Amino acid sequence: MIDKAARELGVDPIKLRRQNFITQFPYDTPVALTYDTGDYNGTMDKLEQAADFAGFPARRAESEARGKLRGLGVNCYIEACGIAPSNIVGQLGARAGLYDAATVRVNATGSISVMVGAHSHGQGHETAFPQVVAEMIGIDESQVEIVHGDTSKIPFGMGTYGSRSLAVCGSAMVRATEKVINKAKKIAAHLMEASEADIELKDGQFTVAGTDKSVAWGDVTLTAYVPHNFPLEDIEPGLEETAFYEPANFTYPAGAYACEVELDPETGRVTIERFAAADDFGNIINPMIVDGQVHGGIGQGIGQALLENTVYDESGQLLTASCMDYAMPRADDVPFYAVDHSSQTPCTHNPLGVKGCGEAGAIGSPPAVVNAVIDALQSGGHEVAHIDIPVSPARVWAAMHG
Repeated sequence: MIDKAARELGVDPIKLRRQNFITQFPYDTPVALTYDTGDYNGTMDKLEQAADFAGFPARRAESEARGKLRGLGVNCYIEACGIAPSNIVGQLGARAGLYDAATVRVNATGSISVMVGAHSHGQGHETAFPQVVAEMIGIDESQVEIVHGDTSKIPFGMGTYGSRSLAVCGSAMVRATEKVINKAKKIAAHLMEASEADIELKDGQFTVAGTDKSVAWGDVTLTAYVPHNFPLEDIEPGLEETAFYEPANFTYPAGAYACEVELDPETGRVTIERFAAADDFGNIINPMIVDGQVHGGIGQGIGQALLENTVYDESGQLLTASCMDYAMPRADDVPFYAVDHSSQTPCTHNPLGVKGCGEAGAIGSPPAVVNAVIDALQSGGHEVAHIDIPVSPARVWAAMHG
């Protein structure tokens, strides 16, 4: 719709988007939600660099010299994810709270087991979650084990979906770890005969501020389970805490995507030549995982835009019920991606400052692909304003020939 408006107004589609970006935060939407942070011009700036918009005319001329049409499509998105808070979804009919939970159990050796309510099926919880806990304490990530998927062992949680694992379950994990650290500081203060208020934890060492007194993390955790000289009226043995986290708001990742396609006017076949994505996910815990999430999402979006379709006959029989008939994207259907997530505006209402990233690629990519196809057709003199997805060769060819 934005591109169609830009063509009818005779203005640049990127300029039209920039003209309508929200620039003042927090921003109250008309539907009871508040966008807390964002920098939509910043992500567009990053996209223009990553996609090399300046070099597009030369690439188009090169394609045309080979009898092909080349198009450039852009798309901006904003998403509400990390689904919560409970009072809002309750008004929409949800019959469960959308908090999450974590239990942090510190063993006598100093190693840690973290029981989380959000199960992983490939998102990388076993990598990112230990990073958070290990950094808070100052120990090696290998000392942190993530336990999930067994309801006899984990606290009751609401699972992983809607790009909520780190923003919601990760926040519960932070809160539980904070409780553990606070109790460990009591023990460290007792061991060093100091005031609890003067205890600092850094790099796995408890120190008394302004002195050279220190005690190691492992010594404190052992003492927690060998409390021979505890003041038991002040400190219980053991070192294990549980926290439930109820978000105050959704998180609002946003981004700008650009796709370049080459179109064969004789067959209608579309080939994606370049794809760039610039996203704002707030604070980034593990850049490699975020790259992978965006790559996978873009692959899904390209499949939706070009290939995937469910077809029924007049009696309601599904004709594309297997992958023999349903076209999923394969390796040669997708390009290498230029992905940038350096434009970061941290979320203000969760302790990690993170925003969801799992669905971004699948949201941002389909319109960018379709806009690029229409731009290619327009460059060849075909007055096509809209094509339904999937943009198959047959549909493109039919659009070209009226």
